[in-house]
Amino acid sequence: MSDEELAKDLGLVSAMTIGIGTMIGAGIFVLPGVAANAAGPVVVASFAVGGVIAMVNALSVSELGTAMPKAGGGYYYINKALGPMFGSIAGMGDWMGLAFASAFYCIGFGQYLVVFVGVPGVAFLSPIQVGALFAGVLFVGVNYVGAKETGGVQTVIVSVLLAILAAFALAGFASFDYATLASEGGLAPFGTGAILPATALVFVSFLGYAKIATVAEELKNPGRNLPIAILGSVGIVTVVYVLLVSTMLGVVPWPELSEEAPVAQAARVAFPGSLGPVGGVAAAAASAMTAGALLATASSANASILASARINFAMGRDRIVTNWLNEIHPNYATPYRSILVTGLLIVVFIAALGQEIEVLAKAASVLHLVVYALMNAALIVFREADVPEYDPDFEVPLYPVTPILGVVLSLGLVGFMDAVEIALSAAFVALSLVWYFAYAREKTPQAGVLSTYVRNREDAFPEGVVEVANTVAPNADEGPTVMVAVSNPRTESALITLAGALAEHEGGRVLATHVVTVPDQTALATAAENRERIDASSEELLAAAKADAEAFDVPIETQTILSHRGIEEVFDAARTHGADTVVMGYGGAQFAGGRAESALDELTHDLPCDFLVLDGQELSLSDVLVPTAGGPSSDLSAEVAVALRDAVGVDVSLLHVVEPGGEDAGREFLRDWADGHGLGDAELRVETGDVGATIGTVGREYSLVVVGATERGLLSRVVRGSLAFEAIEALETPVLLAERPSARSLRERLFGGR
Repeated sequence: MSDEELAKDLGLVSAMTIGIGTMIGAGIFVLPGVAANAAGPVVVASFAVGGVIAMVNALSVSELGTAMPKAGGGYYYINKALGPMFGSIAGMGDWMGLAFASAFYCIGFGQYLVVFVGVPGVAFLSPIQVGALFAGVLFVGVNYVGAKETGGVQTVIVSVLLAILAAFALAGFASFDYATLASEGGLAPFGTGAILPATALVFVSFLGYAKIATVAEELKNPGRNLPIAILGSVGIVTVVYVLLVSTMLGVVPWPELSEEAPVAQAARVAFPGSLGPVGGVAAAAASAMTAGALLATASSANASILASARINFAMGRDRIVTNWLNEIHPNYATPYRSILVTGLLIVVFIAALGQEIEVLAKAASVLHLVVYALMNAALIVFREADVPEYDPDFEVPLYPVTPILGVVLSLGLVGFMDAVEIALSAAFVALSLVWYFAYAREKTPQAGVLSTYVRNREDAFPEGVVEVANTVAPNADEGPTVMVAVSNPRTESALITLAGALAEHEGGRVLATHVVTVPDQTALATAAENRERIDASSEELLAAAKADAEAFDVPIETQTILSHRGIEEVFDAARTHGADTVVMGYGGAQFAGGRAESALDELTHDLPCDFLVLDGQELSLSDVLVPTAGGPSSDLSAEVAVALRDAVGVDVSLLHVVEPGGEDAGREFLRDWADGHGLGDAELRVETGDVGATIGTVGREYSLVVVGATERGLLSRVVRGSLAFEAIEALETPVLLAERPSARSLRERLFGGR
């Protein structure tokens, strides 16, 4: 069975409610009583400080997320920037942290469930733990079904929840008494020094915003929606926390606030106070708040399970954990094995630590704070290394102050945790390092930007730094990835021939990708229900690709993607799998005027890697013509010619077209160009006349013509035409369009130059 990808089916509302739903549950309904009993009324400031720390980190998460909207969120950014060793720490830490948090939220659900119904204890499990296990199993099942269903459930939960909290806020405002808030020792009975330890306790309530980034690969229009969802959810929830915790402490003295059901208790006091002596109001209000608490803690657990499974999925895709976890469900299109493994961990944590709710909360916070610190460091690495593909739609203000502050605040807050949680989290970090050096280092092929940057500039760094970079770098020896976008049985063999030759020459691998385009009128979920027919045709096509690749000594992997999009999905797949080259057919590319992009896409995006677009259904390779006038795409044409010469044994000819009288200069240019590109043995042809017409005339003599893509801009090509486009249209000989990505300004995109 071929590998598959996650479809983009989450909108802005669903994404924001994932963040709000995760945060608002535990923050309001579980922790206020515990935290208030530890700090007094000044705990309101603890929630505010937690919000400030979360907002600083949220700015960095937003930049990283818009630059690289990938499943896995923080893990992906850290792995890409700092390398797989830190990626292992971040992935394991975030995964375990979310599992701890999910268990914590489920315990909160169990606390309120026992208020509503009589839940019996079972063996060594308390009634609260039994209720928590029910919640855990329920929401693992919801996530097993799929992200769209998860987003829909989350939207309903959060909408109802906010309505309940709004009613409580109005009643609480009418009953609020400052004397109650400041009683029993004033606002800070334990001193202002209690603020930060209480912040360490309640920070688990602010973990939801980063979870939005973990589902960014499934988010529609992430460049716009991701920052809005992340920053908006943090801002909304911080305000809600401050207002509602203040309200609770203004109607119930802090020493009397319940540690198990604080909101229900506060509602029981607030509603009669605001409505007068109305019979049954207190009981009804308490019941409504209990129902809200069940919804809130359930939504927190639901969103955390979703996010943790996606991190596990991303780690499996990068081979830091076994690729077995990458299996996609044939009907629901979710990483179901990852979800089940995560669910098992949550059940274990509920059973083992369910009676130590503070340990669950703080352990989750410590692991996440370590990840947040590494994410801020990753942002700095991306910026300073000037990574070409790092092109965020949103940038943090006051760089580099903001990410540095994020590192300091995150690690600083860890210092206010208890020794038990720090030790437990340190054990997981140590286990992650052992796992990396014992397993992942030999499996994962991708070195981080930081390691590559240091190793490529050995003279600029102390010897010890270079030695460390070499020591932690992955050992997996894997060459470049050549991705083939196959869609037509008539062109599959020709495309695989090109890809196989390139991969064999470079010591790389072939990734055959079949994008099954679903009409916009058909939901992806509906299309997935008819997978039997889709799988049969896709498997047949990909099986033929594997058979054709046997002619070359290269490994080949296959994947099928269901999508509403065509060329855009190919771009996304290339980015996701780190493809170095994409080979595809002319009909599938739908490029405008000699480029491998559509007219709209080329105004807003750069190519993710080298692109080779073949116009022709069959290849019988014997000799290849490479027209050149220099430039990056001509460099790519030369690399293709060298690979075909070495792997297939074709004869290579080079063509340079000049104005009459420029033959000698043209011959000198072509000779130098050939020597500089490993083609000194090629036949050199210098011709005069019109470039397009000459390529058309000479190209008829060869079995393949490799043409570098034009660098003219969109408008200039629309008005004046395109050399590459004209050459392809005129020739009956198969033509391979070669395009190398280059960063271009908007002016260059519109008006071009060459």
